[in-house]
Amino acid sequence: MKVLVTGGAGYIGSHLVDRLLADGHEVFVIDNLFTGKIANVEHNLGHERFHFVNDSILHTATMEELVRQVQLIYHLAAVVGVKHVVDNPLQGILTNVRGTEIVLELAYKYWRKVVIASSSEVYGKSEKAPLAEDDDSILGPTAVGRWSYALAKAIDEHLAFIYHDRGLPISIIRYFNSYGPRLDPRGYGSVVAKFISQALEGKPLTVFSDGQQTRCFTYVDDTVEGSILAATLKEGEGQSFNIGNNRETTILELARKIKELTDSPSEIVHLSYTEAYGSGFEETRRRVPDVSKAERLLGFRARITLEEGLQRTIAWFKGDYTANPPEV
Repeated sequence: MKVLVTGGAGYIGSHLVDRLLADGHEVFVIDNLFTGKIANVEHNLGHERFHFVNDSILHTATMEELVRQVQLIYHLAAVVGVKHVVDNPLQGILTNVRGTEIVLELAYKYWRKVVIASSSEVYGKSEKAPLAEDDDSILGPTAVGRWSYALAKAIDEHLAFIYHDRGLPISIIRYFNSYGPRLDPRGYGSVVAKFISQALEGKPLTVFSDGQQTRCFTYVDDTVEGSILAATLKEGEGQSFNIGNNRETTILELARKIKELTDSPSEIVHLSYTEAYGSGFEETRRRVPDVSKAERLLGFRARITLEEGLQRTIAWFKGDYTANPPEV
């Protein structure tokens, strides 16, 4: 199959590309390298079944040429990371909403199946646990830019469901705190990356607030497996799925675990959200996925434990990660 991955030079996208090539597909990638990195895909640049385009998904002509050639689209391109969103919410909204509009418009024109990468952020600050796919979203005021990412992703999902009502085959996957090799060492979009970098550099591990807020961390191999299942199984069409690990971990516990696994002398310090992001910032205390739907319809279950995943990720950050790209 010929497959397009938007954002394919990003952290998740590049792992998905590796898997697709290993499975024998011909893969087209478009990425403007704003948060993606050419280093994530350079091992594939000479591959006869890999094609890379350095451009924006907002450029309709480029996108149309790509969509016309493929049978399946994984739409992962987006502005991600709380800091990016808070610093430039306009760019985030335009990229995340208009980009998805273009993808779906062209997919509908050429009748291509689309998998939309969404986020656990669509649940907002709901503290219900676990969160099922049909649960309510609870978002903060529109004056708080932090919620613009969640709103943009929610609009993406609405658009996808509307096109499905018109017959277009779509699937929506909501990622829950994916982590693994190729994370941005600066920590944009990942507390795991931030803590590992701080620990290896001997800097304080900065835990926001009291550190008792919880998340469920999903190793990238599981993230990719859930994405593939949602794309290839008929049961995934017209549905949204939580793709995550349902083990709940406090941020303070994560910091302690990374400090231990890196044998770091770093201290753990607490920082208020106001100090980090300015006044008016809001965050949810708990976010736990109900993964029963994905397990029932797709056969998906996260299999990599947090300890094993962190060890692999830390080894990669240290530069001695030995898991070579798949043979393709």
